[in-house]
Amino acid sequence: MTPMTPTFAQQNLIPISRQAATEGIVLLENLEQTLPLTEGETLSVFGRCQIDTYRSGTGSGGAVNVPYAISILQGLRESEQVTVNETLAGVYEQWIGQNPFDDGGGGWAAEPWFQQEMPLTEALVAEAAEASHVALVVIGRTAGEDQDNADAPGSYRLTDTELAMMELVCARFDRVIVVLNVTNIIDMSWLSTLQGRDSIKAVLYSWAAGMEGGHALADVLAGLESPSGRLTDTIAWRLEDYPSSANFGRRDYNCYAEDIYVGYRYFETFKPDAVQYPFGAGLSYTRFEQALQRYSLQGEGASAQLKFEFSVTNLGDQAGKEVVQLYVEAPQGQLGKPARALAGFTKTETLAPGATTNVVITVPLSVLASYDDSGVTGYPNAYVLEAGDYRFYSGGDVRTAQRIDADWSQTELLVIEQLTEALAPIRPFARMKPGAQLDDGTYELTYEAAPQRKISLAERMRSNRPADLAITGDQGIRLIDVKNGDASLEDFVAQMSVEQLATIVRGEGMCSPKVTPGTAAAFGGVTDDLFALGIPIAAAADGPSGIRMDSGHKATQVPIGTLLACTWNAELNEKLFAGVGDELRANDIDTLLGPGINIHRHPLNGRNFEYFSEDPLMTGAMAAAQTRGLGQAGVFATLKHLVANDQETARVDVDSVVSQRALREVHLKPFELAVKEGNAKSIMTAYNPVNGHWTASSYDLNTTIVRGEWAFTGILMTDWWAKMNDPVLGGTEARNFTSFMVRSQNDLYMVVENDGAGRNAMDDDTLAALDAGTLSIGELQRSAMNICRFIMNAPVMERPLKAYEPVKTFAPDASLSKDDTISIAHPLELNLSNHATMVIDVPEDGVYRVHGKLRYDRNGQAQSTCSLHLNNEFSQSLSINGTDGKVVDVDGLEIRLGAGCYEMDIDFVKPGLVIETLSFIRA
Repeated sequence: MTPMTPTFAQQNLIPISRQAATEGIVLLENLEQTLPLTEGETLSVFGRCQIDTYRSGTGSGGAVNVPYAISILQGLRESEQVTVNETLAGVYEQWIGQNPFDDGGGGWAAEPWFQQEMPLTEALVAEAAEASHVALVVIGRTAGEDQDNADAPGSYRLTDTELAMMELVCARFDRVIVVLNVTNIIDMSWLSTLQGRDSIKAVLYSWAAGMEGGHALADVLAGLESPSGRLTDTIAWRLEDYPSSANFGRRDYNCYAEDIYVGYRYFETFKPDAVQYPFGAGLSYTRFEQALQRYSLQGEGASAQLKFEFSVTNLGDQAGKEVVQLYVEAPQGQLGKPARALAGFTKTETLAPGATTNVVITVPLSVLASYDDSGVTGYPNAYVLEAGDYRFYSGGDVRTAQRIDADWSQTELLVIEQLTEALAPIRPFARMKPGAQLDDGTYELTYEAAPQRKISLAERMRSNRPADLAITGDQGIRLIDVKNGDASLEDFVAQMSVEQLATIVRGEGMCSPKVTPGTAAAFGGVTDDLFALGIPIAAAADGPSGIRMDSGHKATQVPIGTLLACTWNAELNEKLFAGVGDELRANDIDTLLGPGINIHRHPLNGRNFEYFSEDPLMTGAMAAAQTRGLGQAGVFATLKHLVANDQETARVDVDSVVSQRALREVHLKPFELAVKEGNAKSIMTAYNPVNGHWTASSYDLNTTIVRGEWAFTGILMTDWWAKMNDPVLGGTEARNFTSFMVRSQNDLYMVVENDGAGRNAMDDDTLAALDAGTLSIGELQRSAMNICRFIMNAPVMERPLKAYEPVKTFAPDASLSKDDTISIAHPLELNLSNHATMVIDVPEDGVYRVHGKLRYDRNGQAQSTCSLHLNNEFSQSLSINGTDGKVVDVDGLEIRLGAGCYEMDIDFVKPGLVIETLSFIRA
């Protein structure tokens, strides 16, 4: 492929990101055609997030260093169609200057969910109302990794100050637009209780839209783009009405009693009156007519599919795009089904007024099938299509979708796919199931016992244990020979010693100097002896909303996952991530740690912003599209977090207790679709256990299902510093139980400290397990082959095979004066936690190792990084996990320095840590 610079890749990606941000905005209310704004009309904007606009959530999924970010106010100012009340904007700018953004000190999961609002006076609002007749109120929220939302003001609910702000504005303006600059859905019940609520004419979710968010919102408000976003979650009147509320947030185990009835599947089946805004809801500035033109069955048996052809006509006077949503009502049968389930969707191109287009939605019968984990149908552990009538509905959302003339009848039960028991629960619990249908069309809510594990994991693992390859030693075969077809992968891996095999399953990071600075991990040929076999060092970088480089290097930040799903545009997602892939490739990064494809099981999950939807089909379709897009650029997605990792509270310990059916139909389904339809080649397991087994060492998850049933041939990796336990017995878990990881065919432990893979810095038990006979050489070789197979197809194999040079050379700056310099002859006493620049004096030429005494008052999962630049050239990053406030020694890299003066910049890219002392120790 043609080499591409990071800057050129960013320039190509920016307009696509803006388009995606535009299409993901969801217009929920638009009374009296308040929007789009009338050109030239003055707009008074309230709320500090017009300036402090959220562009993503917090944690690894949002930590992108951007070249710029367009706030809502800037986007409105730069729109030729919008006139801003500059007097009011100036008041906000002055107040924010005196009350700056609160980042919680910049540390891991320290940023608050909201920012304190500027208190309004009646006089200020009255003055604004004299200057304009339309008001826009911005509400902002964030959340993220290690920090769930809370059912409290300032998080899921509005604060008293925000409510007072809206009441004052509504009292003076009769046309009020509310924009929700949020990372997740929030409580909306205030729309029915707020004093003066009749003045609120329009409500939009603009989400956190990346660095082009302000432009995208202005495009929609001004009418340059008609809104075409649709909700991918249900907004209920009350938080407690979500079916997972009774169990969400527990620290010991989280019982998935709702089973397959997540989100709208629950509400449409059991409790439709609890819904304020249904799944799929969203308005346009124009009107569309959808009509079924043709319906047919193609193929036969389990591989058959239903084809629906719709015409879509723009009946309005503005161009726009329309979403066609197709839902199925399956017969209840013996298993029980949701009253509605998304069966397919598509989005039109932009249609001019009066224009008509035809679209096709194809529904494989497998989409309509249910998994029988009890054997009640006579086919245990199989996807089956129960006999009965399957009715289809299309329309604007799950609630208003109308039945179409396309009923399909299955005369007898059809087995779609016969599988085997895997991941069954061991803790008894009761799960939801529809009972009798009531007069209003809903179903009685009943419960049944979830089927428990019956198989022997020990026997399953024993019967599928791979054979050992005889270790041959170096036979001169290099990895490029395998790629070129001149040698087999088995013969190549057979050359590796047991020590090399134990090393290759360890990734190094964060901020490994062996790959692109500031990225999450280096893996593959991380030691000299592995590199000598021709194994290059591959790089992984955090995502999913852009490239995280804790070195301070810049990258494009695209919109959050929820917004991207709300586009209902898989083609646009594919195009967007082809652009992200180009930027990855330009930065010599092989895989993006994303997309995140866990299910929106509950609105309070802090990482929902990284994920797509409460619906598995929507989530899988978007995951597959983004994975294909990255593949077009020749890089890889790493799907995360496998599986049922749906809360941040106690995320490394809480056991997800869930039935096989719910796992397969809801929580695993997006991963399966991304593998089968997106050709995914990398998956990250989750922190948590599922049914007693930590996912990083769950044999049934990693081998039986992912590799066996899905025919996955790529790599599986752990989440960073994950824990494992015995794949047969369960029990005690620990980070260094890597033998359990390898036995389960999770290939790669992420991560050990930099340069720690070869010396087993984490003291893992891989070699000890080999000696004890609890781990086989064949199992290690199997993981080594998986890793090498991945690397062979990664961009790193196309880059020059260049050995890592551990000592970088820097020259002094002769223009710097020795006055006020700090000599490195002694440790530098800094006690530093914020960016600083100083001039250091190196008394003599030599190789020096940077060494810091650092502390970080957070737990071991938290991450913090600072980068060191010498004379404006990147030197290295010092990374640390939380130390609970204890001072620890952190070794940096060796660097070659000539005698003289250097300007040293210390940039706290990911703040939180404190550098007490920094030493330059002569080697």
